[in-house]
Amino acid sequence: MRLVIQRVTEASVSIEGKQHSSIGKGLMILVGVENGDTPDDAAWLAGKAVAMRIFDDENGVMNRSVTDIGGEVLAVSQFTLTASTKKGNRPSYIRAAGHDTAVPLYELFCNLVEEKLGKKTAMGVFGANMQVALINDGPVTIVIDSKLKE
Repeated sequence: MRLVIQRVTEASVSIEGKQHSSIGKGLMILVGVENGDTPDDAAWLAGKAVAMRIFDDENGVMNRSVTDIGGEVLAVSQFTLTASTKKGNRPSYIRAAGHDTAVPLYELFCNLVEEKLGKKTAMGVFGANMQVALINDGPVTIVIDSKLKE
C-alpha cells in the first residue's frame, strides 16, 4: 500500500458537483492499494499516519501528530498511486489491486485510522470520479510505502 499524506488547513471531496465530505485542520491522505497488499500493510500505515509528527509545536518545530492537535483525517482511494512509469509515457496500473482486494483494505485502513484518532475518518467513494480540494499547509507532503517501510 502506498500513501500520500498532506498536512492541510482544510480539504474536501466532491462528487458530481456536490460536496461528499470535508475536514478542517488535519491530514488529507491518498491511499493506493497494490496486488499483494495485506491487512498488516493497512495496520502499519494507519499507525504511521496517525502518529506522524508533522504539526508544529509551540516552538514552531514539527513535533506533534494529528492526534496531538485534535485534527481530522480525510482518506481518499487513488489507484493511480500504483502507477508504473518504467516504459513509455503512458502509466501502467497493472500493480493496482482489484476491487475485491482494494475496497476491504481501503476501508480497513480508514477504520484503523478512526480507531487510533478517536474520531470519524472522512472518506471519498471508492471508484468514483471525485474532485479533491485542499489547502496544503506548509506545504508538507509525505509519501509512505508499506513495502519499503522507511
